[in-house]
Amino acid sequence: MKKAIVWFTKDLRVHDNAVLNEAIHYFDEVFPIYCLEEAHFGNTPYGFQKTGKFRKRFLKESLLNLNENLKALGSGLVFLKGKPEMAIKEFASKHKVEKVFAMLQIAPEERAVQQSVKAVLQSIDCKFEAIPNQALFWAKDLPFSISQAPDVFTTFRNKAESKSAVKAVLNTPERINTPAIEELSAAWNFPEHNEDDFPTDSRAVLCFKGGETEALKRLSYYVEGSNAIVTYKNTRNQMIGERYSTKFSPWLAMGCLSPRQVYHQIKKFEKEHVANESTYWVIFELLWREYFMVMMQKYPYQFFVYEGLSSPTANKPKFNSALFQKWIDGKTGKDFIDANMVELKQTGFMSNRGRQNVASYLCHDLNIDWRYGAAYFEEQLIDYDVSSNWCNWAYIAGVGNNPRGKSVFNIEKQANDYDRDKSYRKLWLTNI
Repeated sequence: MKKAIVWFTKDLRVHDNAVLNEAIHYFDEVFPIYCLEEAHFGNTPYGFQKTGKFRKRFLKESLLNLNENLKALGSGLVFLKGKPEMAIKEFASKHKVEKVFAMLQIAPEERAVQQSVKAVLQSIDCKFEAIPNQALFWAKDLPFSISQAPDVFTTFRNKAESKSAVKAVLNTPERINTPAIEELSAAWNFPEHNEDDFPTDSRAVLCFKGGETEALKRLSYYVEGSNAIVTYKNTRNQMIGERYSTKFSPWLAMGCLSPRQVYHQIKKFEKEHVANESTYWVIFELLWREYFMVMMQKYPYQFFVYEGLSSPTANKPKFNSALFQKWIDGKTGKDFIDANMVELKQTGFMSNRGRQNVASYLCHDLNIDWRYGAAYFEEQLIDYDVSSNWCNWAYIAGVGNNPRGKSVFNIEKQANDYDRDKSYRKLWLTNI
């Protein structure tokens, strides 16, 4: 019997899963595994946790749900801990695995880990294959190479939309043949967290629960159940409530939801009901996500240095820890900024409008190194995605792919435009 491993990372789903489908197609027996990397729960050079409490809980819920969905297909999730190159090698050697399949990583840290796994597997004559599994398009389907990808989003979007097609969603497997092994029934040793750290805040836009099942429910509700999608373009800059935007981002970031599933469900809705500017605008936002993933591959290291894509000029500003802490705590004295930062601290989420404003304020009003803001978001956001986060911060700071240079927001005008009656500010700055 030919045996393979499917190494789940940020693709925690069984629907439209190219890695899982490829392994099942070519191998008789498949072991689905997840390796909990202890490094993911350490600190960054900026003093923040790589995975904060909100995303830690969301990850745990996502893994538990993936395990249940795999069980329904006759399988289950093997939970490993430690450095992936050691843990996966040991498991593969023990069970005489011939090949490991995994999602192709695009950011430098994750790619380095993947290369280490590939290297150690060679010593036990086990092959390794990485397959794209988190984007609308595979790189080979784009009308340009990664190295020649347009740096301006509008050019990227126009070329991708006119010359690339989004492949059909892959079928969910009917059955996964996984041998009965002790690791499938072993108790999971997930990093402990105190449930008291997660009080439900009634002001939160949504009670996000991890997992593919919840992701597909949210997709169905937003597109079909509520028809909220038909007004998305008009409501997307609102800041209160669960329907002003899709809220797909946490599930997309964890891979509980396939972007191709989102795309094709919208296309189905457009065909059967209505196609308008709002239905297209959700796809437009998916293309922004796609664009930043391509930029992360094109410039794998530049988005993590202060100069970003720009030429080195003046020295970095001196770090002001007191000002930075006031920004984190929502105590800058700018009520629109403070309300957004309190929401982020209390819930792990913030609207897109809020994110742009607080980033602009940190970079251009407080003159603080943008990477500290990006690192705080990495810890705090329930929907943290490496490409979207770091590329967006560089964009606002003026060292990314912004053709207009810096994005400097007039905070008072923004507050008046998007929170004229101060309802958002009153919501988050009352009784704190």
